[in-house]
Amino acid sequence: MGSALFSVANRLRSALRFRHWSSSYCTKRAPPRPSLQSTIWPLGHPSISLVPEIERWIDKGNSARPVELRNVVRELRKRRRFKQALEVSEWMKNKSKITFMPSDHAVQLDLIGEVHGSASAETYFNSLDEKNKTEKTYGALLNCYVRERQIEKSLSHMKKMKEMGLAFSPLPYNDIMCLYTNTGQHEKVPSVLAEMKNNGVYPDNFSYRICINSYGTRSDIYGMEKVLEEMEHQPQIVVDWNTYAVVASIYIKAELVEKAVSALKKAEEKLDKRHGPGYNQLISLYGHLENKSEMRRLWDLQKENCKKYINRDYTTMLGGLVKLGELEEAEALLKEWESSGNALDFRVPNVLLTGYRHKGLLEKAEALLDDFVKKGKTPLRVVGGSWPRVTRRKGR
Repeated sequence: MGSALFSVANRLRSALRFRHWSSSYCTKRAPPRPSLQSTIWPLGHPSISLVPEIERWIDKGNSARPVELRNVVRELRKRRRFKQALEVSEWMKNKSKITFMPSDHAVQLDLIGEVHGSASAETYFNSLDEKNKTEKTYGALLNCYVRERQIEKSLSHMKKMKEMGLAFSPLPYNDIMCLYTNTGQHEKVPSVLAEMKNNGVYPDNFSYRICINSYGTRSDIYGMEKVLEEMEHQPQIVVDWNTYAVVASIYIKAELVEKAVSALKKAEEKLDKRHGPGYNQLISLYGHLENKSEMRRLWDLQKENCKKYINRDYTTMLGGLVKLGELEEAEALLKEWESSGNALDFRVPNVLLTGYRHKGLLEKAEALLDDFVKKGKTPLRVVGGSWPRVTRRKGR
């Protein structure tokens, strides 16, 4: 009996020691190290070179893993900081131990085109060995040609991709449709979609949306609706909110109000409830329809689901209220913006200034400007002409 109690006591002491050790371990564990991205993003201005910071990061004993560096490049591209993204990509290729894959070459090629132009991108492409000349790098070069609206080079390059069997995804076809769209040849877009399908390539959402837009630009409502109907019946496609928003904008332009509202309702059903830009777009479209109740409803929904408005949201809502002549509501909304803590962007009050000007309410415009001047919030640049027209009247 005594030995049994002794054994139990030993196990209990052991368990308590382990518990104390594990508790101590958990409470004293070192905080997670900062990531490379968290070190880079506060650097701010797009003109700053990020490479020295990456090298300092490594000199401190940190490792710059390939996945981290690729994430940095991807995020910089998303933020349209192409020069910084190219510098990081070139450092990865030339100074790190990362083995460049065809996808890495494609990204660098596209960035070269963005920063230095398609001729430099061509030179880079021609320097690649054959194993890296895949559909990704061919596609990146095509994108460079399309971006510069080089019709002959784009079509010739696309022809070569098809001959080599490299045009097996929607991306190159989408590029050619964008080329025709950006050069005003909207009537050629549907034939590219048809060719894609004939070649056994399934269109994606963007493919259909470009084609829908091409019909809308030509005011061909019947053609647009046929493409939308086809899109809705494709098993591999989930029609997104953006497509229905494009359809709604075409109906608005054609003054088909009921159809526009129906498309907007479908867009809202598809919208991720926390997607601020989506609310912004729908509010803007309801503003074109001069439907204040729907604008307000979506505005309140956005606040409920997204918690915060950014300057673009205030600009859109102010524009809708000014268009409706609801200047008192616009004034109240502008005061809400001023107290929101958002960064000063004079494009926001400029919407109301423009409304005052169009209504001939120059004294109100002057009072608003004076209020901003008193608070030290003067515009850093001319926006839309409102500032000079109003201030000239006061001799400033």
